[in-house]
Amino acid sequence: MPQPVQSAQPAQSVQSPQSVRSPRRLQHPTVVLAVILLAQLMVVLDSTVVNVALPHIQAGLGFTATSLSWVVNAYVLTFGGLLLLGARAGDLWGKRRVFLLGIALFTLSSLAGGLATSSSMLLVTRALQGTGAALAAPTALSLLTTRFAEGPARLRAIALYATVSAAGAALGLVAGGVLTEVASWRWVMFVNVPIGAAVWLVGRPALAETATRHGRLDLLGALTSTVGMGGLVLGLVEAGGAGWGDPVTLGALALGLATLAVFVRTESRAAEPILPLRLFAHATRTTANVGRGLVYAGLYGSFFFLSQYLQEVRGLSPVAAGLLFLPIPVAIFASSQLTSRVLVKLVPERALMLSGTAVAATGMALAAMLGPATPLAQIVLWLLLLGAGGGTAMVSLMSGSLAGVAPADAGAASGLVNVSQQLGAALGLAVLVSVFGATTGHGRVGPGQAVAYVHALDGVFALAAGFALGALALIAAFVRTRQVPAADPGEAEVVALAGDGAGALEELAEAG
Repeated sequence: MPQPVQSAQPAQSVQSPQSVRSPRRLQHPTVVLAVILLAQLMVVLDSTVVNVALPHIQAGLGFTATSLSWVVNAYVLTFGGLLLLGARAGDLWGKRRVFLLGIALFTLSSLAGGLATSSSMLLVTRALQGTGAALAAPTALSLLTTRFAEGPARLRAIALYATVSAAGAALGLVAGGVLTEVASWRWVMFVNVPIGAAVWLVGRPALAETATRHGRLDLLGALTSTVGMGGLVLGLVEAGGAGWGDPVTLGALALGLATLAVFVRTESRAAEPILPLRLFAHATRTTANVGRGLVYAGLYGSFFFLSQYLQEVRGLSPVAAGLLFLPIPVAIFASSQLTSRVLVKLVPERALMLSGTAVAATGMALAAMLGPATPLAQIVLWLLLLGAGGGTAMVSLMSGSLAGVAPADAGAASGLVNVSQQLGAALGLAVLVSVFGATTGHGRVGPGQAVAYVHALDGVFALAAGFALGALALIAAFVRTRQVPAADPGEAEVVALAGDGAGALEELAEAG
């Protein structure tokens, strides 16, 4: 009698251990950490990688001097405006699911951006990149703190995360120059595609899903905040080219203000607001957030215009211009580490805010003395001052932004730190572009125009210094002296995070 066929069962039993081992290998802590660090590198790199390529993007797609800033602002606005929504979506739908969705959107929009055939197409893809970053960034750090238990392993992982965050800015500036010169500006977009694909393909089996929660997304709050800020930025940018009486300028400003009023009304009535207005009731916390936005407005605007000066006026190649920016991230990383690990234990927090902001303002004020033939060594000195002051100010202001936060508001408060930075950059750059456009009426240097061009840049850098001085005045008036206790490990870890990722504080509290 013939025996029953049993070949299917042994085949399953032989393949099963291998199919189980492969996911387990991918779920190793080292693999998980690599996925999260690569995602963070990609998001941070993209905030700076286009800066050095801007003159080539302008020539390739026909951007005007004022509209060119939207290559930066389209990303920054959607990233900052939707960051809190991304953190909330991770809580409700699962952080792994939202992280992978964000990475997929970021990767596909990067591919489309590299293939852009018009300025409008590039701006749409930059906005989609910002949306993907807003979904991926807050959930990435939350996944890290979920995977690594509190203790040395988590501290090492967070230290690597902070290092990648600092190094990403440097790599963005240098990589943008190299890719633009060796290939073309399109590769500042294409470079994200292999990174994003690797993160998604490995992250899908490697990352464990987190628990979901019941609740509702504050979609109206996210929409009105993003549209409102976008309207203000559009109005400010248009004012530089078309004038303050132009219908588009007036209409965009009116739309922005009206929509932001709707946002405030929505948040005051929503059962689960994306941004609880009670966070603004604390004077030190509110001042620190506003001060952080003002300082970053000056820094980001300085980077934007200096990259064009180095290539348009000084004739540097994209690679050389990118390399010249290296002192900034190096100084930021060194000063932020010194501040978070040493100075917070020795110097009152208010003094760190004031000194860091003053040094950054000094660097911007010195940049207002720029000339057509200013020695590059002198510019490097100014960049070191910008980086050192910015790093000290950002860490101390970040700590002040979290003063007195209730546990229930920890996620929203940490997200607000990043939002103030991103939106400060967008609004500050819009104001500077408006002033520059009104002064010059053009964006490129023609024969005999270098002196006038640089004169306009000096006015821009002086205004950037004014942003920092405004932050200095607010800190002096409203921030109360507060010494961070040396024996408070929880807050020391928070300071070391330097504000990376909405929802991280909430995850740290839950893990502890």
